[in-house]
Amino acid sequence: MALRIPKHSSAGLFKDGSKFAQGVDEAVLKNITACRDLNKITLSSFGPNGRNKIVINHIDKLFVTNDAATMVRELEVVHPAAKLLAMASAHQESELGDATNFVTMLAAELLEKAEELLKMGLHPSEISQGYELASKKALEILEELSTSKVDDIRTSPLVAEAIRTAVGSKQYGYEDFLAKLAWEACSLIMPQNASTFNVDSVRVVKVMGGSLLDSTVVKGMVFGREAEGNVHKAEAAKIAIFSCPLDIAQTETKGTVLIHNAQEMLDFTKGEETQVEAVFKELAEAGVKVLVTGATVGELALHYINRYEMMVVKCPSKFDLRRLCRVVGATALARLGVPMAEEMGFCDFVESIEIGSDRVVIFRQEKEKSKTATILLRGATQNFLDDVERALDDGVNTVKALTKDGRLLAGAGACEMQLAKRIFSYGEKTPGLNQHAIKKFSEALEIVPRTLGETSGMSSFEILSKIRAAHYSSDSNCFVGVDVDSEQAATIDAVEKGILDVFSVKYNAIELATHAALTVLLVDQIIMSKPAGGPKVPKNNPNWDDE
Repeated sequence: MALRIPKHSSAGLFKDGSKFAQGVDEAVLKNITACRDLNKITLSSFGPNGRNKIVINHIDKLFVTNDAATMVRELEVVHPAAKLLAMASAHQESELGDATNFVTMLAAELLEKAEELLKMGLHPSEISQGYELASKKALEILEELSTSKVDDIRTSPLVAEAIRTAVGSKQYGYEDFLAKLAWEACSLIMPQNASTFNVDSVRVVKVMGGSLLDSTVVKGMVFGREAEGNVHKAEAAKIAIFSCPLDIAQTETKGTVLIHNAQEMLDFTKGEETQVEAVFKELAEAGVKVLVTGATVGELALHYINRYEMMVVKCPSKFDLRRLCRVVGATALARLGVPMAEEMGFCDFVESIEIGSDRVVIFRQEKEKSKTATILLRGATQNFLDDVERALDDGVNTVKALTKDGRLLAGAGACEMQLAKRIFSYGEKTPGLNQHAIKKFSEALEIVPRTLGETSGMSSFEILSKIRAAHYSSDSNCFVGVDVDSEQAATIDAVEKGILDVFSVKYNAIELATHAALTVLLVDQIIMSKPAGGPKVPKNNPNWDDE
């Protein structure tokens, strides 16, 4: 009689309450299912006709957006495999600011195709080898698919088209206007050496009311608050910026003052008043017209600021204070006193105006060079303004990417279909089991034109067959993509229509998506420790009055 060999067990190895899963069925396929579920949420938001989602985060803040990075971040994904996709998407957002949905979508589709191969009997390591080969080949082919290149970032008309494509995927219908705003703001602060362009130099201030078409670009800074004193306007103004309060200095230790009569009380307060007046008198005599503080403004100080006809602005954010220093060329002082000549700033025009029902303070440089530009956005709701801000952020990040690498690719799914065609051909020539994974990689790339068609209300089979026919019948590079404006399944030449994707964004996205998919695919065990913390707090009994 054969001896019964006990199966491997983790009993006694981990603390009670730990979870353990292993093997293809328990670990790999469940991970793929989790990634697919995450992708289902973001997939329908892809492209110009993508749908919005309402997301309410853990602090009850409401988001109405079609931006995948925002959705994934605010959903707080906890499944370890899906979290890897979320991290890849977040990395794409921080690195290049666009194509976050593409990363999640491609990674999930690669895993879904891998599931089909696993059910056919292939081992995960064989699939990963094929995917690695296909990914390397895809990045090589991508180099050959470049349609044009931006030579001079300041004058090339291709920059506006690339911004328009990026913005159009978020705010379709307003892409021309928003692309113009983004490019105007970027060109105002473009440094001599374009590669040092900083995305943080373009700020957005949102003011409720009006129409989006009322939005403007300001060469300088805008603060969404009003001036503190009576003076609301200054021209050709010297500016002193302080990070300390404009108030009487408080001593570190407490003291007791014994006052015998009313005269001593008057003399005591008079000494303080004389000291405060002396400070602001010196500032006025030095030619300072505008005071900016990162802290509070005392009532006595405000009295003397008004007397000497100086404008005072509060800026609670230390980051905005630093940006303002860059705009006006000032140094933020930690002590109250007259700044030296090199520590003072200068601004052509400072004014506090009313826009809608809100008051804002504008620091505008008309003659001087400004290192910061501000887009003043108008709109009906706060959620709409937030979503427009995300679209503009994509546009500004596109400019940043083009300063590093000016190459452009055909958009509208044309580039992905051309990649799919060439990788499938490469898989046909590859011997061994790797060819199955390579072919599945090419199929996964077709998710882009298919999803663009589906979100535009077309039949996915019909639009895919038309694009496939156009690409496979052409021997050279083909730029045929999905016509998202058409009611029927129709195609367009993406390059002719000016639908262009940035090469570096697409390159990085394919690299990240493949890496994320391989990481999930090569996991064969999931071990989760027991969560820390005591027992859960008992909930209120709804039937307490029956007891």
